[in-house]
Amino acid sequence: MSPSSHPTADRLAALRAALPDGGGLAFVTDLIDVRWLTGLQSSNALVAVSPDGAWLLTDFRYRTAADEVLVDGLELVIATDLLTRAAELAKETGVGEVLLPKEKITLAEDAKLAGVLGDDIARTPGPRFVDALRAVKTAEEVEKIAAAQALADAAFTEVILEKGIIGRTEAEVALDLEFAMRRRGAEAVSFESIIAAGAHGALPHAHPRDVAIPAGELVVIDWGAQLDGYCSDCTRTVATGPVDEKRQEVHALVREAQDVALAKIAVGADGKAVDAASRDLIAAAGHADHFGHGLGHGVGLEVHEAPNLSPRSQSTLEAGHIVTVEPGVYLPGEFGVRVEELVAVTPDGPRILTSLPREAAVVS
Repeated sequence: MSPSSHPTADRLAALRAALPDGGGLAFVTDLIDVRWLTGLQSSNALVAVSPDGAWLLTDFRYRTAADEVLVDGLELVIATDLLTRAAELAKETGVGEVLLPKEKITLAEDAKLAGVLGDDIARTPGPRFVDALRAVKTAEEVEKIAAAQALADAAFTEVILEKGIIGRTEAEVALDLEFAMRRRGAEAVSFESIIAAGAHGALPHAHPRDVAIPAGELVVIDWGAQLDGYCSDCTRTVATGPVDEKRQEVHALVREAQDVALAKIAVGADGKAVDAASRDLIAAAGHADHFGHGLGHGVGLEVHEAPNLSPRSQSTLEAGHIVTVEPGVYLPGEFGVRVEELVAVTPDGPRILTSLPREAAVVS
């Protein structure tokens, strides 16, 4: 397979360009990072990259699959103990330093590397360089995520809007939603679906219960599909019949907070400032203590990845970033409201990938 026929060659080049100068050997140990970099989907794999070489390490179970993703300049190494074999490669290639993703290397793994590398080769912890590269999606990746979102939207329309949820348990609706996504071709759910009625909706990451959903209440529904490896993520808060004025006002506030944040989504926007636009509006309405999570996060091969929108964000939005915009207000013991859009950052502004109305749909 030639380098031009597979994105691996370009991604290896991008990784090399992101590494610090010095001629070391960088280890990529996260399996999602390995999949993005090489195309290999595996439960046991590692990539080692130097300025003039690259090695894909896996075990015999994935030999055939690995052969299919090789490009010029990427050498396959079959081994039993991948980390030990990677350390041996460092010695064989004569590098003076091994760059390790500090978030993905355990103390036990570092000790194993020390035993092989000795004192001659430095072990330098650093960031997950691939994580930053993955954050900027190609046009093809954007369309894959859009397709996953369209699938999830269709499942929501069937299960929530058409079938109705009153009298069904939260757990039953969550399972029905998963089945509907899988029937449409989803490989998996992006995460455990959240179906949370009434006061249960005040828990941002509520788990579906074996409790019937009542009429006349707000229900927070957060769900996503994985398709061709890529995730979607969306939240809607629906009403099971007429609700009181307080619930209507909070839902309208959350939608307004989302609108002001969406207006800030642009190439070059500061992630902290985008979050603040939404957060300040919610605080001004008296709910500063009721919005305790970040405004959004990146979505791709993982449902939570770079960049992020939060009070602690250090992200600057770039064309190709895909982020969620999901303000929420959670009133303990009463109810919760969250509305979430999946958004691609483009030079022309935000492209909203979600197709469902944001208003509180009234469902049976």
